[in-house]
Amino acid sequence: MRYGEVPGVGKPISRLVQGTVPLSSKEMDKSLALLDSVYAAGCTAFDTAHVYGGGDQERVLGKWLRDRDLREKVVVLSKGAHHNQDRRRVTAFDIEADLHDSLARLQVDYVDLYVLHRDDPAVPVGPIVEALNAQKAAGLVRAFGGSNWTHKRFDDANRYAVEHGLTPFAVSSPNFSLADQVREPWEGCITISGPGNQAARDYYLARNTPLFTWSSLAGGFFSGRINRSNTEEFTDYFHKLAVECYASEANWQRLDRVGELAAAKGMTIPQIATAYVMRHPLNIFALVGCNTGEEYAANAAAMDLDLTDAELAYLDLRD
Repeated sequence: MRYGEVPGVGKPISRLVQGTVPLSSKEMDKSLALLDSVYAAGCTAFDTAHVYGGGDQERVLGKWLRDRDLREKVVVLSKGAHHNQDRRRVTAFDIEADLHDSLARLQVDYVDLYVLHRDDPAVPVGPIVEALNAQKAAGLVRAFGGSNWTHKRFDDANRYAVEHGLTPFAVSSPNFSLADQVREPWEGCITISGPGNQAARDYYLARNTPLFTWSSLAGGFFSGRINRSNTEEFTDYFHKLAVECYASEANWQRLDRVGELAAAKGMTIPQIATAYVMRHPLNIFALVGCNTGEEYAANAAAMDLDLTDAELAYLDLRD
């Protein structure tokens, strides 16, 4: 496993961050065993959110942290201020309320990384930055950032912070994978993948911004289960979503090339797709939703695969 750092957190952060969507209190033993296995494989960082399962995933993660006495050994990234069907919720009130809910569910005194799950461009950045600084000053978060914020809004927030003597956003959490999105999977999602988002990648690269990138396997498009001939076979939500959001001709060609390279190197399709993300010069911490410790370990092994520049260009149809 490779590790990195985020200013303010003070703990080593595994470059592969395990997501908590697979957890469920209805399968508590299985969920705790999953967390045990990915931790044993070197994972020190876990991604969750106020909105996940109505708080169920945070509660499961909190039980694991308490039962295993691991709070000070792992990094918890939780997200809040997600919109709902009634209103947009990027406000000081919602930031504070969601954070306190998450702390209670997780049974912790602070969150290592608190990330706004969405942005509301209609809201000036000033009150948002001030609200997050207030929670940091209270000792409830170590560092903070934005998920699904454009790099321009991210830059606006950090300019405001510098101009007013406040702590800036430490991290950004956009989508990034080999695939170029056909459409956003959920409203308000931001991707930095594909040829049309080079400016965003250049911005983050120039600043070495820690990026907690989601859907590194394009929502399962590079899971090894989806191909051109079986898209109609999937009826579950996430497989159908992966097809709807990523099944373009260009992405099919990328998948073909991933398969070719995987066969040549004795690797799997997910490993090659993961290696592409981790080989990129950006400061990436990839969010993954592994269902077993073995799956996590296989993804971790992909980080040791040093793809050449020519191979990266081939995968991305730039040859």
